[in-house]
Amino acid sequence: MRHRKAGRQLRRTSEQKLALMRGLATSLIEHEAVETTEAKAKELRPFVEKLITKAKEGTLHARRLASRHVRKRETADKLFQEIGPRYASRAGGYTRILKTGHRKGDGAEMARIELIEG
Repeated sequence: MRHRKAGRQLRRTSEQKLALMRGLATSLIEHEAVETTEAKAKELRPFVEKLITKAKEGTLHARRLASRHVRKRETADKLFQEIGPRYASRAGGYTRILKTGHRKGDGAEMARIELIEG
């Protein structure tokens, strides 16, 4: 039974899913847009938005909490020095998901998740 288990499993263990989310979040912060499957994009959105909210705080504690998930120093610096201040006056909704059609190989629904202009 899956009672009270929110979120998508993505056919992975919890450790694999966390590693996937960390990798996708790092790529999204670095490039400000990522194309992936629709399910992964929908699962990534709250993960990244929580990181951006921490970056808006800008405290040392927030940086340490965010560095759990963003392991690259340059990416963490970009998150706290560029992306956090960009959304300082915004209450939420930092990302946009655009559907891009089906993948050629297996027909999976693809989507582009990107950071919106601040």
